[in-house]
Amino acid sequence: MRRFLFLLLALCLAAGTAAQLWNPDLGNGKFKNPVIYADYSDPDIIRSGDQFYLVASSFNCMPGIPVLRSSDLVNWTIVNHVYERLPVEKYDKPQHGDGAWAPSIRFHDNKYYVYFCTPYDGLFVAVTDHPEDDWELRQIVDVQYWEDPCPLWDDDGNAYLVRSKLCGNELFLHKMSSDGMQILDNGVSIFRDATQPTIEGPKFMKRDGYYYILAPAGGVPSGWQTVLRAENIYGPYEAKIIMHQGNTEINGPHQGGLVNLPSGESWFIHFQDKDPYGRIVHLQPVIWMEGWPLIGVDLNNDGIGEPVLEFKKPDVGVKCPVIVPQTSDEFTEETLGLQWQWHANPGKDWYTISQDHLQLQAVKNISQQGDLWMVSNLLLQKFPSPGFTVTTRIEFHPELSGEQAGLLIMGEEWAFLAFVKEDDNICIGMHRARHNRCDPGTSLLQKIPAEDAMAYFRVTVEEGGICTFSYSFDNIEYTPIGSKFQSQPGKWIGAKVGLFCINPNIRLSKGYARFDWFRFSN
Repeated sequence: MRRFLFLLLALCLAAGTAAQLWNPDLGNGKFKNPVIYADYSDPDIIRSGDQFYLVASSFNCMPGIPVLRSSDLVNWTIVNHVYERLPVEKYDKPQHGDGAWAPSIRFHDNKYYVYFCTPYDGLFVAVTDHPEDDWELRQIVDVQYWEDPCPLWDDDGNAYLVRSKLCGNELFLHKMSSDGMQILDNGVSIFRDATQPTIEGPKFMKRDGYYYILAPAGGVPSGWQTVLRAENIYGPYEAKIIMHQGNTEINGPHQGGLVNLPSGESWFIHFQDKDPYGRIVHLQPVIWMEGWPLIGVDLNNDGIGEPVLEFKKPDVGVKCPVIVPQTSDEFTEETLGLQWQWHANPGKDWYTISQDHLQLQAVKNISQQGDLWMVSNLLLQKFPSPGFTVTTRIEFHPELSGEQAGLLIMGEEWAFLAFVKEDDNICIGMHRARHNRCDPGTSLLQKIPAEDAMAYFRVTVEEGGICTFSYSFDNIEYTPIGSKFQSQPGKWIGAKVGLFCINPNIRLSKGYARFDWFRFSN
């Protein structure tokens, strides 16, 4: 009876509490920042009728460029990805820090467009009739060092694209074909100013006869938000800082998108770099004064906005239900939840879902000393709040010695709790390592018969990203294993939590691991 009651409680927690890991909606007409306590880097936004859609960078993670939807800019859910895989062979292996950077989303001629660059593969565009439908992806220009593109269709029908360049403080303007599918010239430098170092991530808009380019400057951890304004699309552009950290604790508040509401309000979505949590998403009010936007609230009376931690919700005319991006997965659907991403282009035979469990195959990934840096089939998702616990039930069915499967915290340093096959034995161990470090730390627990290779694995993440792994054979009593682990961000992304099953041998394997569920709780 005691075990039954415990399991019932666990199910209730999985169904209810997990959704409240981080809730920005205060329920009294106000919200708190961040509105998404997760790594949605370089967000851009568009309003479509009474819905808002947000896209964000995905770098080497696949499927790429998540699409989130909201009815009030505060409550968000994941509804799609722009692409399943990048059509470049190198992305079949992790390309850390590469992949899709700073996408922009726009609507033109009854179609939705997402533009993005990768550092070494050039400019891409994806087009769809609706953000929640399939997108058609196309490479427009194969070029290096372009970044952060954003289109604008002018009132006269002409189309333009603004972009920045890798490791620079200069913005360029290109003429595009009217359908947005071709770049028609080499581009013209339209802004360069030493007082705005590392200017990037430009977002193009037109208002009251002026062209505006919203662009972050000063670098990710400690920069600010700049806006450029001109009466001619080619300039000259005036520059004005419109949001900075000021006296707040919100470092580097910048890089995002501005949206206008039918109520007349304007709002700005941006990120804050939060170390292992990645670049979390904030929402700021915008006021227009003398033809310039000011983001946040001018607390210092210096004419520059500062980010707010709490504010009244946007006036969208309706009260919207509380909803948060997906986390837990019971594996009852035929496909993985939208919260999951691989570390590279996914393989067709990496997993199956049936009978309410996920089966990960022991994919061949030849590695030395447990180095997971170049392993593609890591199934991961973002940290969703300052503190949380993840628990999963795993059954391990290996074939070859060295195969391992378990629960993982991944970044430039990583740690995991896993079953490992060692010759005729199965061992449980907590492992920690860093790329190219030859002697990863390992805490072996015990050897168990192969037929008993079933356990509950858990990781608890404290505020600050400090992780503790534990295990159980009955899902009641949990025993910590190994030392605490300080999670670390990856290359341009936050730390991630998830599952893996690999075969580090030359030979192929029919081994696998089954996971019954993956549950977040407070």
